[in-house]
Amino acid sequence: MRQDQEDPDQRRSAPVYAGAGRAGSGPVEGTRPVLYDAVLLDRDGTLIEDVPYNGDPEKVRPVPGARAALDRLRAAGLRLAVVTNQSGLARGYFSEEQMRAVHARIEELLGRFDAWLVCPHDDADGCDCRKPAPGLVHAAARELDTSASRCVLVGDIGRDVAAAMAAGAAGVLVPTPVTRPEEIAAAGWLANDLPAAVDEILRRQQAVHAVSVPAGERVGTTLVVRSDSAGDVLVTGPAIRAVAAGAQRVVLLCGPRGRAAADLLPGVDEIIEHPLPWIDPAPAPVDPDAMRTLTARLAAVGADEAVVFTSFHQSALPLALLLRMAGIRRIAAISDDYPGALLDVRHRVPVGVPEPERALSLAAAAGHRLPVNDEPVLRLRQDALPSRPADLGDPGYVVLHPGSDASSRACPPELAARIAGSLTAAGHRVLITGGPDERDVTARVAAAGGTDLGGRTDLPGLAAIVADAGAVVVGNTGPAHLAAAAGVPVVSLFAPTVPFGQWGPYRVPTVRLGDAGAPCRDTRAASCPVPGHPCLSGIDPAEVVEAVRVLAGGGGGGR
Repeated sequence: MRQDQEDPDQRRSAPVYAGAGRAGSGPVEGTRPVLYDAVLLDRDGTLIEDVPYNGDPEKVRPVPGARAALDRLRAAGLRLAVVTNQSGLARGYFSEEQMRAVHARIEELLGRFDAWLVCPHDDADGCDCRKPAPGLVHAAARELDTSASRCVLVGDIGRDVAAAMAAGAAGVLVPTPVTRPEEIAAAGWLANDLPAAVDEILRRQQAVHAVSVPAGERVGTTLVVRSDSAGDVLVTGPAIRAVAAGAQRVVLLCGPRGRAAADLLPGVDEIIEHPLPWIDPAPAPVDPDAMRTLTARLAAVGADEAVVFTSFHQSALPLALLLRMAGIRRIAAISDDYPGALLDVRHRVPVGVPEPERALSLAAAAGHRLPVNDEPVLRLRQDALPSRPADLGDPGYVVLHPGSDASSRACPPELAARIAGSLTAAGHRVLITGGPDERDVTARVAAAGGTDLGGRTDLPGLAAIVADAGAVVVGNTGPAHLAAAAGVPVVSLFAPTVPFGQWGPYRVPTVRLGDAGAPCRDTRAASCPVPGHPCLSGIDPAEVVEAVRVLAGGGGGGR
């Protein structure tokens, strides 16, 4: 395991990061924001106009609106740091004294920063700090007495976002004329300019703070709903813990595809399993008797309120009608459609918010917030996980999971085999995982290098194996979220059928590979709509080996 996961009673998560008593602009322990402690900013092209290799303070020109935007962050209690590549030092274009003079001028114009983190190397030096390597982000987090996962980095090119992701921080791309189209396509979070980036940082921060609920509105039992796949249930975990922090009893309604994941979530006291034909991707016809049975079962819960969690493309209103018929008097859900009398809390969320935060914002709108000592990360109940098989050897292996319930998001078997061979040749122990129906694929992949575990584990068993991995190589599917729940770095072979910013591994070190601008982008296709699976088939296995190295603490080149 990479981080402490939970309280002994499984109802709340233990503190992961102790925070800081550091003097400066940051909030004090007990009142600090849930999502972010700090904002890290690239220098040239983000804070100031990009003057190549500038050693002259007189050439410093802030980008429009920079001072006011930064002051808003300071007023919100967020610490600020600059993280900047300055290869001009290595090339002798300016001196350290000249660079410090430039930084002094920036602070004169834009206000004080809590830390300056500079990489003085060139790409050829092979350092661990030059973005897109994560070294500067980790160093900034240490300097600010926080963790990378509580930082958001704003930059203007792909290497800024890549450095943030590889450290487990959030990354915001503010494109400029030098930003490449493929960098824009790959970014999970885009903003038009620095003030817009700050607007969204503060909006997301505020969205997960619980609103005031009238006295008597929140009582003993809350019904929470997430009827979807295992991955969908897992990413709703932080929001369910937020509800559990203030409810005496939490009952979860889930579907058959998500039941195994539901059993792993802290904060759940009881589970009701029932398919919802307006949610399931291959639904059976609506059975009136089954709906009457479900309504009666929901009425028997005696819930004082219900919080209905859905993905951005789903509707909560059919279930809200059944909940009204079951006598539940307070219902909260996200709904762009007019809900009439079906909802008491109708919540709206902009497009692009990560699914865990989307759900947390709904919980907050319903009056529920994670306690101060809980991080908004994915977690699992450790008492629900089996022991890892002893024959797998010591921790630190690489898990390669090539399959997915949606074939459009699976790694092509021939590519997975080449990845397995390359990882093995690089000295990694590789475990190939998959479900019972994927044994042919896992056997084919393992023949190129690695141990075949296809069909040998259920979801808890897979979670136990993933928790001891050094890295997980996986597409956009459930095991990616198992890795995030264990704090294990992810090499994400991400097919862009859904937005990476919403469904990428959450708050865990990640390297994204694949063609983010492929023709399947945003189609939500379950089967690949493009011959040859071009979004993933072009990945070079050497990229995967390098990504594993970077996530283990190495550096990286690139733009």
